[in-house]
Amino acid sequence: MTQIPVIDPTVTPAWEALDDRADSFSPDLRSWFDADPNRAASWTRSAADLHVDLSKNLIDQGILKDLLALADQCGVFDLRDRMYSGEHINTTEDRAVLHTALRRPSTDTLIVDGQDAIADVHDVLAKVYDFAERVRSGQWVGITGKPVTTVVNIGIGGSDLGPVMAYEALKPFVAEGLECRFISNIDPTDAGETTKDLDPETTLVIVASKTFTTLETITNAKVVREWFLSALRERGIAQDEATTREAIAKHFVAVSTALDKVAEFGIDPNNAFGFWSWVGGRYSVDSAVGTSLAIAIGPESFAEFLEGFHAMDRHFAEAAPQDNVPLLMGLLNVWYSNFLGADTHAVLPYSQYLHRFPAYLQQLTMESNGKSVRRDGCHTTYDTGEVFWGEPGTNGQHAFYQLIHQGTRLIPADFIAFANPTWPLRDTQAGSDMHELFLSNFFAQTKALAFGKTADEVREEGNPEDLVSARVFTGNRPTTSIMAASLTPKILGELIALYEHITFVEGAIWGLDSFDQWGVELGKVLAKQILPAIEGDGEALAAQDSSTRGLIEFYRTNRH
Repeated sequence: MTQIPVIDPTVTPAWEALDDRADSFSPDLRSWFDADPNRAASWTRSAADLHVDLSKNLIDQGILKDLLALADQCGVFDLRDRMYSGEHINTTEDRAVLHTALRRPSTDTLIVDGQDAIADVHDVLAKVYDFAERVRSGQWVGITGKPVTTVVNIGIGGSDLGPVMAYEALKPFVAEGLECRFISNIDPTDAGETTKDLDPETTLVIVASKTFTTLETITNAKVVREWFLSALRERGIAQDEATTREAIAKHFVAVSTALDKVAEFGIDPNNAFGFWSWVGGRYSVDSAVGTSLAIAIGPESFAEFLEGFHAMDRHFAEAAPQDNVPLLMGLLNVWYSNFLGADTHAVLPYSQYLHRFPAYLQQLTMESNGKSVRRDGCHTTYDTGEVFWGEPGTNGQHAFYQLIHQGTRLIPADFIAFANPTWPLRDTQAGSDMHELFLSNFFAQTKALAFGKTADEVREEGNPEDLVSARVFTGNRPTTSIMAASLTPKILGELIALYEHITFVEGAIWGLDSFDQWGVELGKVLAKQILPAIEGDGEALAAQDSSTRGLIEFYRTNRH
């Protein structure tokens, strides 16, 4: 097992310096901008095709110097290089962490555990691309000879959140006549609602589970298989065993490496697309897990998606620390979390297409860094992880922005927007461009959060004195503004990789293994133990605690 030094960040000189700064810290963004006309320019960076304005963050050059020193003293750069080279930095599972290999060019070579990881990646990519082209062209047909019009992806966690987020984000690039749907929740409502209006003859199902044993995924896959076969039988199709096998083989494929279990399910192992133990689920949308996306947007656009990831990977690996955007944003998050008392972080995309992006980031960040034990097995003595959340603007402005503007909690926020809309619509009566109206809100919100409104400014507006305090905005609410020309496959790849590396930086500072997820296991184990009690096993019911037993008894009494 790889031995990687773990440094308690709280004993570093940089942490002590930041602690001292925080004790006397009194941010004043208004005066900082007034005193430095070049503040915006000096705190704006480029990362691949992203324009990132950090100037409205609660940071000065002294804080930046100490944060960069903290990264150096905690071994962030060393750990980054170990990750890129394929060392086993996932120490609790003794695995390499190589999501960056999923988007490296085919001309590269990287030997990991005796295998050329890059060659393996491109072998699978070629298979995915070939399959995607056959589905898109109509060459791949179902049991009755009809082409596919709907792809249903069945997965959970990273096998769902990534594909559905990317599909929603890139809908303008989806081939006409193709639709993707997604099933993840074991609540039967999910599968029922998703399949109720589908034509089984034109439906392709992708079952995404590395081990092909994930309870929710395999249960949903069996339910969908039953729906599919029942619907065919009602039409006089798949009446015998041979035709049933043929129907499953033509309408079900897998993203898995467990070929024996894939075959047992009825899927042709030749139609299984593999990935590797060094790819965590929350980092896998750019692997074969993205097969549904590759079908929807096509291999050319999917390749551009991968190019975006790789561009950000190179930036993180090569940019100088003071210009390295993932590094700086990760360090800012540590500054807010560990020194200024922030517990949550909002991500606010001003793009309806990115409406699932905050949910995607919830898994990426909180499953990675929601831990209280370091890589060396020691418990942390400092806070780790942030609660990531958000909704698209402008919807959020009429919901939770009140708390960000005038609440008692410090909530750093990332605002994301694009210069060019997909739908350049106008309000013809008002004569205004809707996208410009939309972006005026994007610009206004970060300005209002940064600079607020003073009591004197409220009085100058003619407000009565008894309302002045309620209408004051303190400002000094930190934001980062991220912009790009348009939301394209490449830009989406850059955005995802940006947050992957931000998450890495935070985990490295905190000494965590950001690539395991033992916290999701206990509930799964207990669910299997509790199921017999729900089904009527008296002994299993008696073994439960009084609360669980009472809840099960209520369920059994009230289940029709």
